[in-house]
Amino acid sequence: MPRVPPHAILHHSYHLPHTPILSTPTRPPRTVHFCLSTATMSASPPPSPPLKVPKPMEWRFKYMTTPCECVEDYFPGSYHPVHLGDVFNNGQYEVIRKLGEGSFSTVWLARDQKNDRYVALKILVSDNKASTAELQILHHINNVAATDGARHITQLLGEFEHHGPNGTHKCLVFELMGPNVNVMVEELPQFKPRKWGMKVRYPPRMAKSILKQTLQALAFLHENGIAHGDFQPGNMLFSLGNIDATPANDLRQEEDEQGESISPAVQRLDGKQDKWAPRYLCVAQPLAAYTKYEESFKIKLSDMGGAYFLADPPAAPVTPRGLRAPELILTGAVNKTLDIWSFGCLVFELLTGRPLFCVPGGGGSEDDSHLLSLTAELGPLPDELFKQWKTSSLYFTPERKLFNCSTEGVPEGEEPLMLDQTSMEDMFDEAAPDLDEDEARTVKALVRRILQYDPAKRPSAAELLADPWIRGIEV
Repeated sequence: MPRVPPHAILHHSYHLPHTPILSTPTRPPRTVHFCLSTATMSASPPPSPPLKVPKPMEWRFKYMTTPCECVEDYFPGSYHPVHLGDVFNNGQYEVIRKLGEGSFSTVWLARDQKNDRYVALKILVSDNKASTAELQILHHINNVAATDGARHITQLLGEFEHHGPNGTHKCLVFELMGPNVNVMVEELPQFKPRKWGMKVRYPPRMAKSILKQTLQALAFLHENGIAHGDFQPGNMLFSLGNIDATPANDLRQEEDEQGESISPAVQRLDGKQDKWAPRYLCVAQPLAAYTKYEESFKIKLSDMGGAYFLADPPAAPVTPRGLRAPELILTGAVNKTLDIWSFGCLVFELLTGRPLFCVPGGGGSEDDSHLLSLTAELGPLPDELFKQWKTSSLYFTPERKLFNCSTEGVPEGEEPLMLDQTSMEDMFDEAAPDLDEDEARTVKALVRRILQYDPAKRPSAAELLADPWIRGIEV
């Protein structure tokens, strides 16, 4: 797999980017291309920004395959190098475990020595203007609806700044939560040990509860003039049981390279010491063992880094590709129903264990792939949207008849690729969710009701909460 430089990484939340609950594709995969940016680091980084642009591309460090952030991302303006045992805010917070990472932050389990509790410490990259908007929204929630907000959104407990070799980092202190919805399904005991052909997806009771609770959170945000903007399973967190009395040594992550808790030692290719990167990288270890999920459980939305006030929408929302509404893909239009479209996709995904739209990354043809899936599963785009599809002639005749499904067109001398056009309803049935026939029919109709091409016809979060199927879900 090619090494991807820092600036080729897509924006996503501080948890993992949206990935399907079940990894098995619903259709033959298309070729994935990786587009490498030239704006990468030189072999010897400067002590302060701006970054140098090397020609040819060079790397600072020996390549590592540890599943965590890319070590090349440690440079002025980016991540702060953190080691287990580090302390922050004049000794108040001691880092004892890594919880996750994303393009713009790392998140750590820390012991709050002052208040005798555990917290999640989110350390943002130093060059991050988005943190201002995130804090504005979190403060707004606390000011206008603190009690309701605490039920639906992970609580901001504090904030401070930390000065390090890569700049000044805003640090946000949140209530401690368990794994996200993408991670927790892998930890359910019925999927251990993993067997070939096993359908790894939430039982219907859990899936439906997750959907209703996150819809309640969306309704709360929308009522208060806020869109989440990055509504996906990676930003839906399970609450923990009473963990504050647990000894720190029980939760502490070991510096164990052999046990794959940390990476091998970070080494520069030129043999020099590097003050901008940590000595090792930590593998994220969410607190699955301490998470309540058997009977009733609580889900909250996290990461307001992509959120925005509905009255002041951003130029480019960070919604994951497979969950983007067609008008966002084709025109960049931002409206109050983008979260609702994502919710409709997730109704399908959480109940079937399969993403509704598989969108490959890289290569510049992701939008075409997504739009081809949309037309296959939901039907033809309306004329006003289809006219905005600049590359539609690669796939459709002037009469709008599909003749090719190969993204980027038909190579010279080759025949067009045609794939079976499978509707959303047929895909749902093929996944064989654990629902009886009547309930399956109800769910498919609900997904259709949500995923309408005309944003004005999509139901609001409040209207969806009144839907008989959703109203009947116990949480």
